[in-house]
Amino acid sequence: MGQSEEDGVARRIVSAIKRQIEAGCHRPGDRLPSTRAFAAEWGASRTTVTAAYSQLIAEGYLATRPGARAVVAGGLAAPAQPAGPPGPRPDRLSSFARRLLALPPPAATETHRVADFRYGDLSAADFPVLAWRRALNAATLRRGARLRYDDPQGSGALRAALQGYLWRARGIACAADDIVIVNGSQQGLDLCARLLLDPGERFAIENPGYALARHAFLAAGGVAAPVPVDGDGLQTDALPAARLAYVTPSHQYPLGGVLPAPRRRALVAWAARHGAWIVEDDYDGEYRHAVAPIPPLRSLDPDRVIYVGTVSKTLSPTLRLGYLVVPAALRRAFAEAKRLTDRHTPPAEQEALADLLASGAYERHVRVMRKRNAGRRAALLRALAEAFGPGVRVVGAETGLHVVAWFDAIPAAREASLAAAAREAGIGLYPVSPLYAPAGPRPAVAGFVLGYAGLSEDEIRRGVAASVAVVAGQR
Repeated sequence: MGQSEEDGVARRIVSAIKRQIEAGCHRPGDRLPSTRAFAAEWGASRTTVTAAYSQLIAEGYLATRPGARAVVAGGLAAPAQPAGPPGPRPDRLSSFARRLLALPPPAATETHRVADFRYGDLSAADFPVLAWRRALNAATLRRGARLRYDDPQGSGALRAALQGYLWRARGIACAADDIVIVNGSQQGLDLCARLLLDPGERFAIENPGYALARHAFLAAGGVAAPVPVDGDGLQTDALPAARLAYVTPSHQYPLGGVLPAPRRRALVAWAARHGAWIVEDDYDGEYRHAVAPIPPLRSLDPDRVIYVGTVSKTLSPTLRLGYLVVPAALRRAFAEAKRLTDRHTPPAEQEALADLLASGAYERHVRVMRKRNAGRRAALLRALAEAFGPGVRVVGAETGLHVVAWFDAIPAAREASLAAAAREAGIGLYPVSPLYAPAGPRPAVAGFVLGYAGLSEDEIRRGVAASVAVVAGQR
């Protein structure tokens, strides 16, 4: 680089730093990068950057002292900007955005030094790292001659593999074209809300139930019609007229009931009478500890039921891989909605999952996880019984990856304070009350959703033991 070129680069560096100082990006007292770091960033020589810094020091923009990096000189704060036109007012947001902002904010994620019983977490040690890496590498190496947008419904190989898996594991008979791959079951619920509900239409939902499902339907403009649940799940005789019903029949979230066959038939008959859709969320159907598998609602009425599945409880929630099995009449609507939302789910991950399903590795992994989580469940039930005896009542332990623990001697009003005291003791406890509809009856006693799939058996025991003093302080 000639001298004139170096001088030109130095002038551009001087000009750039002045603009940043005047815009307030660098404030008085802020240190600038070293000449070595700045030279590497700009692709210039250190000599050129040193010359630029020297010019800024001479003009009073920078100050320096021996052995220290240059700092922005005092008295160079960005001038106050004249008042411009006001920004968009909150009421100029769309009605969807306003409904979204009116929903309760998510709970902050915290780190708990003893044990965190947050439901939905899986142990990182359970992830099949080697099998997934091999499958992902193979999928990457199989790339075609062109990199192009994929089918919005998802990889044909994955949909074909899922077709076989769903028949083997859940007794669902469907065509590969009935399957839509989504970024986790939550995107599937959002698509259902947007495509099946108009603003002002009612949706039936279990009470208590999955909060993010309720939020998705509310954000779409739906009007919630909470339906009570008991030990067997949704009370179908309490179903109101509605445009759709969202249900978790294989393992009611959070109370754990398994919807018996007579209620399943009653729910399907209700949908036929009202011309309604049923959204069946089978979020952790792979985990059955003490009950025989019951055929999903989809097998009773494939023309009205949208089946929602996920690998978030078997592989990892970080993969964001889920799927819908939709009635044939809805295929095109869901495919076009998926296309407009994000084009398609990342293909490499889809192909890797297809490989795991086709090779049998996925089902072998599920069997291992079923056994491992059965051990965690047994450890949790033993620890609760030994620590609290008749003072705790556990429900929902027959299936899934969580239980609900009711403390009949503690009023529900003390749930929040008990959870706060548990945080101080290094334990993550999550009250059940927020899962009930905002208006309407709530339980009289304190209850907590205890997830165990993210913990070792030793952590479960230590977490329960440490919670004894916390619970005793709230009685």
